[in-house]
Amino acid sequence: MDIKQLEYFVQVVDAGSFTRAAMVLEMTQPSLSRQIRLLEVELHEHLLYRNGRGVEPTEAGRRLLEHARVVLARLATARQEIHELKAVPRGKIVVGFPPRIAHLLAPSLVRGFRQRLPGAALTVTEGLSVSLREWLHEGRVDVALLYDPAPGETLDYEPVFQEELMLVGCVPGPGERLPESLPVDALADYPLILPCEPNTIRAVVDAACRRRGIALDIVAEVNAVHTMVALAESGEGYALLSASAIGPQRRAGTLATARVHSPSMHNNLIMCTARLQPLTRLTRETMQLLRSLDIRTLLENS
Repeated sequence: MDIKQLEYFVQVVDAGSFTRAAMVLEMTQPSLSRQIRLLEVELHEHLLYRNGRGVEPTEAGRRLLEHARVVLARLATARQEIHELKAVPRGKIVVGFPPRIAHLLAPSLVRGFRQRLPGAALTVTEGLSVSLREWLHEGRVDVALLYDPAPGETLDYEPVFQEELMLVGCVPGPGERLPESLPVDALADYPLILPCEPNTIRAVVDAACRRRGIALDIVAEVNAVHTMVALAESGEGYALLSASAIGPQRRAGTLATARVHSPSMHNNLIMCTARLQPLTRLTRETMQLLRSLDIRTLLENS
C-alpha cells in the first residue's frame, strides 16, 4: 500500500469528487482514478461509489479512511519532528578547553550555545592538552581546543589561533630592565621557569633551543601557568609565556616582557575532533560557534 495512494484516497473523499480532488492535487483525473483503482485491487474491495453529487466511501472505504487519517497524521508528525531535529539539534556535547583559556572562552561559548542551540545540552571540561587528546580518543570529549597537539592520524586538526611566546619577568629596578626583544640564543643568560614535560610550551622551547645547541638554565619546572606567573612576578626567574597568560599583571605593571626572535616561538591553538567519531550536526554547529569566537580579543583583554 502506497502512502501517496492513501493521500489521494483521503483527498477524493474530502473533496467528494474525482474532478475537484484532481484539481487540488494538480494531477489529471484519469491518473487519480487509476491510483484509486490500484488501491481497490490490492485490497480486493470497492472503496468508493458514485452518486448524483459525486462519490462517497463504501463501508470498506470508511474503515480505510479512519486508518488512513491516523497513518497520515502520524507521518506528518514524524516529518515535523525530523524537520525540527534538523532545525534545532538536540542531544549533549562535551567541549574541552585548556585551563589557561577555559575561563576566557567558556562564557562566550555558553552564551552563543544557548542562543543557537536551545534544544541541546553543553558540558565544558578542562584539561591539559595531553589529557584532552586522550579524552577525544576515548569519546569522553567531542571537540576540544588543544595547544600544539602532536601530529597523528587519529585526530582531525583545524588551527584557530596563534600566540607568540615572550620572555616574562618581574619589573626590575633601574639598569636591570628586560630588553624590548632578544634572540633565542640569549635565553641561556636567564634563569628560566618552564613547564614539566610533557607540555606544549616546553616542547616548543626545547625544540627551538635544541636545534641551536642552546643550554638553558632551568631553575624550576612548574606545571600550572598561574604558578609560573607568580614565580616570575616574585622575581624567582623568567618564564616563557603568551601575553594572554599575564594580562592582569601587565596591566598592573608588575611584569615586563621581551619579544623572542631568531626564531620567534608560538603557541598554536588547534580545534580537534576524533577522526573515528561521527560528526553529528550538533558537533558541527558547536565547531562553528567556536570558530565564531573572537579569541584574539578575548585573550588580549584577559
